[in-house]
Amino acid sequence: MPFLPPTSRILWRKANAVDRVACAALAIFLIVDLARLIHGPIPGGGWFNIAALISAIYLIARLLPWLRPRLLWSLRSRLIVAYIFIAVVPIVLVLTMVGLSSYLLYLQFGAHLIDDEVQQRMSTVTNTANAVLGTIRNQPPGSTSSDGQLMARPAVISVMEVARKLVPNLQVTVQSGRGIPLRQGHAREFELAGVFEVDSKLYLEAMACGDTPEGIETVIASAPLTPEILDSLSSELGPIQLTTMRLAGEGEQSGLVVDMKDHRFVPAGKISSQRRYLHPAANWLDMRIDGNSIFEAIFPAPGGEEVFAAPVLVSFSVRPSQINHRLFTSLGALGDPLVLALSIIGVVFLLLEAAAFATGVVLTRTITRTVADLYDATQHVRQGDFAHRVRIQNRDQLGVLGESFNSMTSSIGSLITEQRQKERLENEISIAREVQNQLFPQKLPEIPGMEVAALCRPARMVSGDYYDFLLLGPGRLGIALADISGKGISAALLMASLQAALRSQVQQNGTSGTGRLVARLNRHLFLNTTDDRYATFFYATYDAETRRLAYTNAGHLPPLYISGDRVQRLGEGGTVIGLFDNCVYEEGSLTVEPGSLLVAFSDGLVEPENVYGEDFGMQRLTEEVLRHRSGSPARLAEEVLAAVENWAGTQEQADDMTVVVVHWKDTASS
Repeated sequence: MPFLPPTSRILWRKANAVDRVACAALAIFLIVDLARLIHGPIPGGGWFNIAALISAIYLIARLLPWLRPRLLWSLRSRLIVAYIFIAVVPIVLVLTMVGLSSYLLYLQFGAHLIDDEVQQRMSTVTNTANAVLGTIRNQPPGSTSSDGQLMARPAVISVMEVARKLVPNLQVTVQSGRGIPLRQGHAREFELAGVFEVDSKLYLEAMACGDTPEGIETVIASAPLTPEILDSLSSELGPIQLTTMRLAGEGEQSGLVVDMKDHRFVPAGKISSQRRYLHPAANWLDMRIDGNSIFEAIFPAPGGEEVFAAPVLVSFSVRPSQINHRLFTSLGALGDPLVLALSIIGVVFLLLEAAAFATGVVLTRTITRTVADLYDATQHVRQGDFAHRVRIQNRDQLGVLGESFNSMTSSIGSLITEQRQKERLENEISIAREVQNQLFPQKLPEIPGMEVAALCRPARMVSGDYYDFLLLGPGRLGIALADISGKGISAALLMASLQAALRSQVQQNGTSGTGRLVARLNRHLFLNTTDDRYATFFYATYDAETRRLAYTNAGHLPPLYISGDRVQRLGEGGTVIGLFDNCVYEEGSLTVEPGSLLVAFSDGLVEPENVYGEDFGMQRLTEEVLRHRSGSPARLAEEVLAAVENWAGTQEQADDMTVVVVHWKDTASS
């Protein structure tokens, strides 16, 4: 079958006749199911479902031996499967159990709220009837009045105003004698209160019958159960809909059919709330819960000779956050089936948990046995027994791991030799670092009115950054900072060459301008290094007598000169040194103000990135310098390096970090 993927074609060629029949049964089931969705029910569809289920179980059983070695060969896959059965499956089962329990609980809460609210309004109707009957009893003998006069009494008006706030359209009628007239001419003697269903409509009705000065009087309070009343129910509930039921006709089976007390009912009408809405979710767990409940209404049968209970279906929506404060109640007829179903699910979940635990233990033991063999082999290696070999039990990833361990022990001698060579190399690099440290200034210069500090933290054992202070005469100081291209030993060697060339040039031409000195350094590096080696370089001279700072910047990050609230970047100069021959470099100069600050640094302070890939940058560096400018130069240098390291959040540096700080004291302080 060329239309199948390669793996599927291999499986199809290896399949026997039964396998192919099972695949054909599943394909037919999918076709029938698709046709059912398009054209409706198909005769004999149940047999297709049974055949598809049997075929699926058979194919799974056939595929397991083929899938098992492929899924469980690697150690990682085995651990994942073990952890799924030991940890993930129980958690999922528990969460599912909690979810189903919570769903049932909130359904019962919602049903309780609706029942409680309807009963509260039913109590209002009943209390109104009793209150009007009490008013009639309090009339003097012989003072019979009509319904209109009775309803105009202040006491009755007050009762009706209070009742109609909770039960709109409440009406009260009075009749002499005992009994309660029902609609459509039905009449029977009742002493009751409840919900009546007449002509697919619901009414809250109550009767109060008793002796009065004029004889037996019956007060009937009645109000239709309208969308307005549904809108006034508890605010914790969302939209509500009541479905009234009627007696089903002979042979009527279409739609929903409810059996209750030897009667069959079908839907007759609906009463829906109009202004209710579901509260917004308080959080992602506050999901919408749609529920259904049933309460009974008094249903007068046609002819008026029979009255029985009829079901009323209630549909509602709730949010858990809105009903958590209400008490748990029963869902009536729907409660017991849901509780039973929940209990059955709980037992099934416990059995699945036990099976998951047993499977996890078996898989874990196969892993730990091999790990124990590997640990025993490591103990032999620690004792110098390199001839010991791990037993290979299975041809899976654990077995390959054992073979790798055996191969490792056979070549352990060469690894030890390589380790010793590495230790010698590290020792030589350590000596190189000590030599390089001697190239940096061992003692900071002391110039009247100035205070200097410098720090260099290499990314590796040796640094490619270079800084120097050179005494040029009484009250005159040279300041140098360079960043060599590359890292490690090669950069350190070029740094040493640059340091020697700089000191040589200063001794020979110490009074010449900074631009000419940098040009000679560029010529020296260009002639004595390869084409890919260069350095960024900043050199400045300061004369304490004239307070003049002259400088040249050869491709280096511009140092910061801070005087008061003004920040100036010293960028005048030219390109990097050592890359091009016969370059001309400009010289910049400025008059140093008392209390000002010079901060020179390498790119290792601005290029580190945080976990989000953001550079520390010049702006943050400038802010850190301004924040700590009042401290000593040494303290400022430490704080700036600490801020950069905290920004990077890792102890491993990507580049060398060097900072030079010069502070010119105030006249008053000096």
